[in-house]
This record gives sequence, structure tokens and C-alpha cells, in this order.
Amino acid sequence: MILELIPLALLGGVLGLDVVSFPQAMISRPIVAATLAGGLLGQAPSGMLIGAALELIALETLPFGASRYPEWGSASVVGGAIFATHPTHPAGAMTVGMLAALATTWIGGWTMVKLRQFNARLAAHWREGLEAGSRGTVTELQLTGMTADLLRGVLLTAIAYATLAPLANACIGVWSMDARLSRALIVTTAASVAGGAAWKLFHSTAGARWFFVGGLAIGLFVLIAQ
Repeated sequence: MILELIPLALLGGVLGLDVVSFPQAMISRPIVAATLAGGLLGQAPSGMLIGAALELIALETLPFGASRYPEWGSASVVGGAIFATHPTHPAGAMTVGMLAALATTWIGGWTMVKLRQFNARLAAHWREGLEAGSRGTVTELQLTGMTADLLRGVLLTAIAYATLAPLANACIGVWSMDARLSRALIVTTAASVAGGAAWKLFHSTAGARWFFVGGLAIGLFVLIAQ
């Protein structure tokens, strides 16, 4: 557990930092984050599989301004790692991995609010330097905030994985639903969330819905023809 936990926690810290602070390079997106987590455990395809499902749900998130929203970077590392530790994909593995990731996103959103409050207190403490336009004060404030965000992601990932991975293993051990059915339910739920998110964006644009339906039909045809 410890050998797995340290690299995963560091990855979660870096990807949590990417969500808002730096560099915002989209590496914190679920499909990337979960794939990287799976890769650390030697199961990148498994990470990518659950990452794709998480990405469908993450499409619903619109991170605007100071609103509270899920933190997908660190959470996807947790979900991807839990699923990747079961390379045979037994019944319930994807379900508990998804639930673990979603629980971590909720807690992660709360930690980001607390981080903003911490940054606000720092800015108030260094107000004189900021008002004077001190380059050193601005740099110190930025570096302190990013370091705090990195530590937030590391601790969030470590605590969540250490807590939820054993619980996930216990749930998988007693899971009775058919593996294919449980995965189908997860994919269907994720796809419905993504469809609703997409609908909110384009439903008011003339003709856009038909392009969406056409693209969906073509994609399903290609999938079936494989």
C-alpha cells in the first residue's frame, strides 16, 4: 500500500494543482488523470477505461469564478488507481472506483474553498506590500498559494486512497451483480449525464441538435461495426 500510495499522492498533488493554480494544461481532466494513475500501477488501459466514464460525468462541471465545483484531478487519480488494482475487472470494480472518485471530487471541492479562504487571509496579511506593488510580495503570495494547493492535492489523494481502497476491495469481495451489467449501468449513467450537459450547451442553437443526433448515430454505427 505504501509503495503505491506515495507516487499516487504526488501525482494527485500535481494534477490537483493543474485544476486552477498552475499550469491549467488540462492534464487534470479525468481521462488523462485516471490513465496516468493506471500507468503508475502498470494498468494504463484500465485507468483510461474508467477515466473515459469519469470524463462523461465531468462534462457537467462548469468551473466558473469562485463557485464551488468538483475537483476532478486528484479524484480521478483515486478512482483510476482503485480500478487499476483489479486488472481482471471483476464485478463491481468499476462501480466502486467511480463512487470513490465521485466522493473524492466532493471533498476536493470543499478543500478548494478552504484553500481560497487561506489565500484571502494571506493577501490580507500582505496587503501593504500588495498595495505598494511590491514584486517580491506578489511572487511570495503566488508561490505560497501554489505550494498550499500542491500539498492539498497530495493529502487529499493520500487520505482518500488509503481510506477508500480497502473499502473498495471489501465491496468487490462480496459483489453479486453480474460484471457486465454493473459496468453497463455505470456507462449508461455517465452517458446520460454527458448528454444532459451537452444539451444544456447547444439546445438553444438552431439546428445544433440535429448535428448532435447525426454525430451520435455515426459514432454508434462505427462502434457496432467494429
